[in-house]
Amino acid sequence: MRVVFMGTPDFAVPVLSALAESRHEVCAVVTQPDKPRGRGKNMQFPPVKEKAQEYGIPVYQPVRVKELEFVITLRELAPDMIVVVAFGQILSKDILDIPKYGCVNVHASLLPKYRGAAPIQWVILDGEEKTGITTMLMDVGLDTGDMLEKVEVEIAPDETGGSLHDKLASKGGALLLSTLDKIEAGSIVRTKQDDSQSCYAKILTKDMGKIDFSKSAVVLERQIRGLNPWPSAYCTLDGKTMKIWRAQIEDENSSGTPGLILSADKRGIRVQTGQGILCIKELQMEGKKRMDSDAFLRGYPMKDGMILL
Repeated sequence: MRVVFMGTPDFAVPVLSALAESRHEVCAVVTQPDKPRGRGKNMQFPPVKEKAQEYGIPVYQPVRVKELEFVITLRELAPDMIVVVAFGQILSKDILDIPKYGCVNVHASLLPKYRGAAPIQWVILDGEEKTGITTMLMDVGLDTGDMLEKVEVEIAPDETGGSLHDKLASKGGALLLSTLDKIEAGSIVRTKQDDSQSCYAKILTKDMGKIDFSKSAVVLERQIRGLNPWPSAYCTLDGKTMKIWRAQIEDENSSGTPGLILSADKRGIRVQTGQGILCIKELQMEGKKRMDSDAFLRGYPMKDGMILL
């Protein structure tokens, strides 16, 4: 099968590799334009572009994939299939109609739940016990096309956004190849999505990391894991930003002002929340390295009664 691959971030790279090393021909890769990064504002390639260059695959980087000039380019490429993995732009009907077999999306959730930009993080934030990968035949809606195949992944109790990202990314390639084989053989089963079962995984923003200690310890612990590594959960201590990378929920009941430090010792920094106690195990002060709470307290003693905001 002659395939055009559309994708941008790290999540899409394993799928591209699986496709490039399969019997299918990847005739082109389409990704987002290079962007300036870091203090020097040096131009940085999207991860998918770097991988495509390793395989010697031609790369296209349109600012707007919907523009007529690029639609014409896609038609000239004459793909049998367009595969889309976390590309970052919406495809027009003109593009969806180009390939013989349509456009297949590899989506990081068990559709119809968690349509949208950040399904990996939201399943942790919402306390789900499982998630997965779904291949879907794309239509003009947002992640609304017919489902093709799925693979489920259990969410570990200590799962972070980063660890779940890697788990799911490793599953996408094999699932895609299975889906392509069945499409080509005419044996694929299409299942319509039940819109009543859907929910939207909105894009992450930096301000989502701000911890509100009036919420329960359960909700805050999920926030810390789900937003690790980006945008990360944070509060302030003595007017400085403190990122919290790992914490545990304590069963002990207590009452007091949310954000109140109940104790700080080798066991961790125990903080009162709106419901329950959150014990901080790993943190990072503004301008400093990540460290466990025990190491932090050796250089930054904290007194009972201090408040985290």
